[in-house]
Amino acid sequence: MKFTLENTDAKSSARAGTIETDHGPIQTPIFMPVGTQATVKAVHQSALMETVKAQIILGNTYHLYLRPGMEIMEKAGGLHKFMNWDKPLLTDSGGYQVYSLSHRRKIIEEGVQFFSHIDGSKKFFTPEYAVDVQRIIGADIIMAFDECTPYPCEYSYAKKSMHLTHRWLKRCIEHFDNTTDKYGHRQTFAPIVQGSVYPDLRKKSAEVIASFDRDINAIGGLSVGEPEEDLYAMTAVITDILPKDKPRYLMGVGTPANLLESIALGIDMFDCVLPSRNARHGLLYTSEGIINIKNAKWADDFSPIDPNSTSEMSRQHSKAYLRHLIRVKEYVGAQIATTHNLSFFLWLVNTAREKIIEGSFSAWKDEMMPKISRRL
Repeated sequence: MKFTLENTDAKSSARAGTIETDHGPIQTPIFMPVGTQATVKAVHQSALMETVKAQIILGNTYHLYLRPGMEIMEKAGGLHKFMNWDKPLLTDSGGYQVYSLSHRRKIIEEGVQFFSHIDGSKKFFTPEYAVDVQRIIGADIIMAFDECTPYPCEYSYAKKSMHLTHRWLKRCIEHFDNTTDKYGHRQTFAPIVQGSVYPDLRKKSAEVIASFDRDINAIGGLSVGEPEEDLYAMTAVITDILPKDKPRYLMGVGTPANLLESIALGIDMFDCVLPSRNARHGLLYTSEGIINIKNAKWADDFSPIDPNSTSEMSRQHSKAYLRHLIRVKEYVGAQIATTHNLSFFLWLVNTAREKIIEGSFSAWKDEMMPKISRRL
C-alpha cells in the first residue's frame, strides 16, 4: 500500500492524499460505509458504487466469523467475490465487538474468550487468530486485535489495557509478517492507538504505534461516550505524534461535525454506523441541517429530501413521501434514507478534499459547521 500526500491546509492540519491498493485508489479524507455482515444495510453494491460513490467499505470480522463462517468465506474466494465488491475493503479485528460484549466475554493474556450472541457457543480469539480470520476474509487493510476500553475508565485500567494492546500488537505483527496474502492481492496491517482519555497514555501509545513503521495507523477507543472535547483533544495529541507520511484512521467516528473537526486535526479515514443506522429510524443529514423525517411538519412538504444531494433519489423524492415510507416501515424507505445519508457523508469528505487542495478548507469548514449541526 502506498500513500501520497497531495496538499495540506495552511490554517489547520487538514490533508488531502491518495492511498493506492490492489483494488484501486482511495482519495482522502474518506468515509467508509460499514458493511457489517457482507452488506451495507439497505443499500445494494451498485448503489454504493454509482450513487453513494463509496471508495472503500468496512467488513465486520466478528459477525462474518460467526456467519457465514470462514469455510464459506474461503470457498467463495474472500469477501470481495462473496459480495461482488471490487473496490478496497477494510476489516476490523473484532476488538470492538469484544468491548460491546462485556457481559459475555473474558479477557486474558492469551486472548479473549466470548460467547456467540447467536447461539451462546464458546469462542476464543487470539491476536494471531484475528489476523488469520481477516486474511481469510481477504481485506485490503487488516486491523490489529486490541482492547477497546469503555468510557468512563479508571486510569489504572486504561494503562493496563493499553499495555495489553501493545503486547497483542507485537504478536499480531509477528504473525502477519510470517503469513502470506490471500487471493492474489496485497494485504496491509494497521496498528491501533489506545489509552482512553488520558493524554499521557495516548502519547505513549502513539509513540509505540509509530515505532512499528506500518503503512497505516489507526486510533481506537474514542467515540465510546466521551465528551466531544475529549475526542478532539485526544485526536490532536495523537496526530502530533503519528507519522505525517502515513494515513491516519479514526475508528468509529462520527457525526458530520465530528468528521470536519477531525479532518482539521489531520485525520484521513473514518467509519461509523451512524449515517446508516440513523437513516433507518428517519434521521437525515442534509446540506442545510439535520431532519427527523418522522416529525409531522414534513407530512405535506413536497420539496426534495435535499435538492443539493449527489443522490438522485434524494432529489427525486419528497420529504412527505419519505416520511410516509419510514412511518409505515416500507423497505424502500430505509433504502432511500440510507442512500441519502451515505451520499451526504461522502459528499462532505469529498468536498473537504477539494477545499484542502484549493486552499480554502478552513473558511469552508467555518461556513459549514453551523449548517450541518442544526436541527431543521
